[in-house]
Amino acid sequence: MTTTETTPDLLGMRYAHRMMRFDLHRFTDLARRLAAGEPCDDRRAAAIVAWLRTLRQEIHHHHTVEDELCWPLIERSAGAEIDLEVLSEDHRALDPLLDQLHAATSAFAAGPDRRAAAGPLLAILTTIRDELDEHIESEEASVFPVVERYVSAQDWAELEKAIRKGGPPIGFVLPRFEAVMRPEERAQVRAAAGRVMFALLALLRPGFKRKERLVFGG
Repeated sequence: MTTTETTPDLLGMRYAHRMMRFDLHRFTDLARRLAAGEPCDDRRAAAIVAWLRTLRQEIHHHHTVEDELCWPLIERSAGAEIDLEVLSEDHRALDPLLDQLHAATSAFAAGPDRRAAAGPLLAILTTIRDELDEHIESEEASVFPVVERYVSAQDWAELEKAIRKGGPPIGFVLPRFEAVMRPEERAQVRAAAGRVMFALLALLRPGFKRKERLVFGG
């Protein structure tokens, strides 16, 4: 999505950031409730584990493509205008945390005492949530203005296409995309993506909402 022919539209990247943060915040809240004794049968546990594993893969994919694709493009375009090493260090520090999340998720899946297993899950989710909140806020404040100033809209659009390859399935992404879309952005998204995306979203929404209720309750 591009707002003009020359300026990159960063809304897609903002959505990716919002979706990860949104899920981390609500999973942290869910893990706190489970650790306090909220019931969780096998069906719900399986749905929680499946979602968390896909979320973990999404986070890893996102910071990998930033290191391998985004940062080189920005460095070629902006030169010495920005130092991305601190953000890359954040990514390297995140990898062992994602490994811990994988271990905690597997322990929760194994049971049988899911209330006890929710404690370590809560701890690592809280850590990742806080780390990503800080990292993303820093990235959007420091990197986005540089991208808008120095990177061409065409280069950014090609980058976004490459980023989508190897990412999570559209059935996981699109309904969460809708969840973090602000009302004032809807017209812009519809103009850029067209009716097909919203038609697909209408097909995906009911099943996703059922899964969401199973995982998070309500």
